[in-house]
Amino acid sequence: MTILRATLTTILMLMFAGSFAHAQQSQLNHKDVSLPPKEKFYLYLLVGQSNMAGRDTVEEQDTVPNPRVLTFTKDETWVPAVDPIHFDKPKAVGVGLGRTFGIDMAEAHPGVTIGLIPCAAGGSPIDTWKPGAFHEQTNSHPWDDAIARAKKAMQFGVLKGILWHQGEGDSSPGKSNVYSEKLQDLVTRFRTELDAPDVPFIVGQLGNFPEKPWSSAKKEVDLALRSLPEQMPHCGFVSSEGLTDRGDSLHFDSKSCREFGHRYAKVYLEMEKK
Repeated sequence: MTILRATLTTILMLMFAGSFAHAQQSQLNHKDVSLPPKEKFYLYLLVGQSNMAGRDTVEEQDTVPNPRVLTFTKDETWVPAVDPIHFDKPKAVGVGLGRTFGIDMAEAHPGVTIGLIPCAAGGSPIDTWKPGAFHEQTNSHPWDDAIARAKKAMQFGVLKGILWHQGEGDSSPGKSNVYSEKLQDLVTRFRTELDAPDVPFIVGQLGNFPEKPWSSAKKEVDLALRSLPEQMPHCGFVSSEGLTDRGDSLHFDSKSCREFGHRYAKVYLEMEKK
């Protein structure tokens, strides 16, 4: 009887330890938010440079949580998406387009939770978005980090789209003329590495601010972005016409970032109907 009682005690202790470990893991991954079933958790990868991350002032409206819009943090936990959601340059990050996009996606898909995977790296030229490439400004490996984070996030949900805003770092002679080829290679690599051959890939137009007219190199990058949907399937282009900068002729202001998020969502939803 004593042996039997000791055995039962050991079994109960092991069961409790297992339950406690599971609870700890759940807390580690969820950060006090309840995740839906995997098929109801739509994930969107946010990649590019500073205008994807966002650089302007966070306002009160940007900090109101939406229970169906989550973000994957730097330490790989899911939390409500409130700006800033990026962390590439902690002292500079602000309002980006991702959160607004996520809210629009949640509204368009009742019963689904949206998960944002922020991976932008400020100042990164497209050549840093290759395996093994290092970007000194953010002390990171943009491509390697994005792929690793995406794969970790995809354990919990389904990748539904990749949003890209980048090109300022390649708007110079000697870089702009090969940007189109490199962009198409990037799209192919993302789809291959993430085993998502048909995932929508949406690119945004660079800021066209009157204080700083486009150079011929920037026009060449713009053409590459604009023509991507004609060159590759399941790609979309988002116009930045009428959007305004924060006073530096480079970064969109907060209001424009929110509008940009709406525009990305509109293009995505139009693609979804086809």
